Amino acid sequence: MLKKRIQAVFAAAVLIATIAPECQAQYSTDWIANTYGTSSTYVGNGARSIWVAPEGIIYTASLWDENEGGVAIYGNRQNMGSIGIHNEFQGSAITGNATSIFAALQYDRTNGSGWVGRYNRTSKTRDLSISVSATTTQTRGDVVTGLATSGSLLYASDFPGNRVRVFTTDGVWQSDINVAAPGALAVDSAGNVWVAQENAGTIVEFSPTGAALNTIQMSATSRPSALYFDATAGQLLVGDEGPDMNIKIYQSAGVSAQPTQVGTFGIQGGYLDTTTGIKGQVGDKRFTRVAGIGKDAAGTLYVLNNPWGGTWDLGRNGNTDIHAYDSSGTLQWTLQALNFEGNGAPDPATDGAYFYGGFNVYTGTAGGTFVANTVDPIDYPSDPRININDTQRGEHFAQIAAVGANRILVAAGQNPGIFYFFHFNAANGYIAIPDGSLPGAAFNATALITGGFCLDSNGNVWAGPDRTNRIYYYPLTGFDADGTPSWGAGIAYATPRTILPLTRIIYLADSDTMILAQGIVGSTDWTSIGTRVEVYHGWLAGNQSSPNPVINLTSANPKSITAAGNYLFVGYVSTVPNIDAFNLATGSLDTTLTNSSPATVDVGNNVDSMYGLRSYLQSTGEYVVTKDNYNESSIIVYRWTPGL
Repeated sequence: MLKKRIQAVFAAAVLIATIAPECQAQYSTDWIANTYGTSSTYVGNGARSIWVAPEGIIYTASLWDENEGGVAIYGNRQNMGSIGIHNEFQGSAITGNATSIFAALQYDRTNGSGWVGRYNRTSKTRDLSISVSATTTQTRGDVVTGLATSGSLLYASDFPGNRVRVFTTDGVWQSDINVAAPGALAVDSAGNVWVAQENAGTIVEFSPTGAALNTIQMSATSRPSALYFDATAGQLLVGDEGPDMNIKIYQSAGVSAQPTQVGTFGIQGGYLDTTTGIKGQVGDKRFTRVAGIGKDAAGTLYVLNNPWGGTWDLGRNGNTDIHAYDSSGTLQWTLQALNFEGNGAPDPATDGAYFYGGFNVYTGTAGGTFVANTVDPIDYPSDPRININDTQRGEHFAQIAAVGANRILVAAGQNPGIFYFFHFNAANGYIAIPDGSLPGAAFNATALITGGFCLDSNGNVWAGPDRTNRIYYYPLTGFDADGTPSWGAGIAYATPRTILPLTRIIYLADSDTMILAQGIVGSTDWTSIGTRVEVYHGWLAGNQSSPNPVINLTSANPKSITAAGNYLFVGYVSTVPNIDAFNLATGSLDTTLTNSSPATVDVGNNVDSMYGLRSYLQSTGEYVVTKDNYNESSIIVYRWTPGL
């Protein structure tokens, strides 16, 4: 009898062991904003320039890549490794030849700015550094703005020096060509040098000896941002990041003849065009910012887009968007990394099917689909998301509300004290139109928001101004005919003393639930969370003093929280990538989202941003929880249905 009982217990244990992993994995792990989802395959962050070898190997340069070297290498649409360390390159220019890669180097404290590194393509190591510019103190902007090789010569644009410098590929200076504000470079089959002057809308041609030849004067609004000379066709391809957002093709007719434009590649207006799509919508030839052009020996054309967004450090926009076209102009594939330090807020108007970041819109699974870039630098040049003097390094973290037919977007930085407001309308499609900020005139407020911020589902704003021990409620009062929202005067609530110092605010309008998170007591770091979270059911109904439940966080270093439905989700910094789900009714920890089985998606290290988590309860009862993954330049998407 005892033996039978032992056998029964053993059988039950086996059954539990068999079932348990499935029960524990009541959620799925997915990703968007990157073509690939693992640490060995992901597309690198923030590519700003490109060189394509004849055999079709692609090299891109960026200012920052968290996990890999700043020069990424791709072949056959696959990651083939990288060169250098993650912050070695400026990203502004790259070129190569059969044996070497040449790339503009980032400012460093030893050598300063204005250097170019030469790297062996086989060993992937630097074997030479070349001083290009006398400007060595530029810590932010680009100094070397163009690179090209021809035979044994290397050409480099020294932007502040107003010259193109000519070296041997071994770094021996040969001559200088005087040209104002030089940018992208190309060398044709005769050895003539083409130099883009982006802000002037011109491309100037020089002979191999530096004599001025022809000038291509583009329209007043054109901004030539990338050059490539197709020796087979005798054509100069010019990427234009002005309003046309396309590539212009010029036929070279010899030294004494003025080049003529013979065509374009890409839709006129690019992603801002409204005749072939919705304004802001990206697509096959709906280019954003053309940052690089290249071809291989088979005639494949590669176009590097760097969708708009990102500010002074030029790396946090996280946007790499490479399109490959066959010789007939048909799109073959894309390689995309569309997020670095940013989030993806599920869109209530699509029941969580679309995700809004501070700049981009995504949808889909297994990498997802890049839907739109919401920045219009032509109509809204003062958009704070492209302000190079922004102190937050870019507004990459989004909160979104859908109120009737209207959407409100709030964008902010990694650890923000300022929040920027935008609206949408039919005429502008996916373009987010700037409305103001908090603090700012729109809210008659001047204090930084250090005690938490929330845009609730009804479009109301909740904020904790610095050092006031008050929670301010700004009720949405409506929208004008253009879709511009407006809010009433702030209504102040005393912050409960049990939660001081306050660092996070979440208000769930559907259930009148207020969630307040305490900072670290005795610390001046308002960007971190302590151990105490208070939940107030019926806040607007009058309950501002009796939290129930109180959630005590026991895992180290909580950093970001989000809530939807009946759950609070908590992410941590400098520890684990886990997201804990706490029940708002009981305060219990009901599940931890780590990585579902099989673990085929790399979820990154942790959450090191205040608003890196977002969540939404779909009409199906499924929770969608997103997490910033700065390690693999993506956004992790968890889908979880409690109780299944």
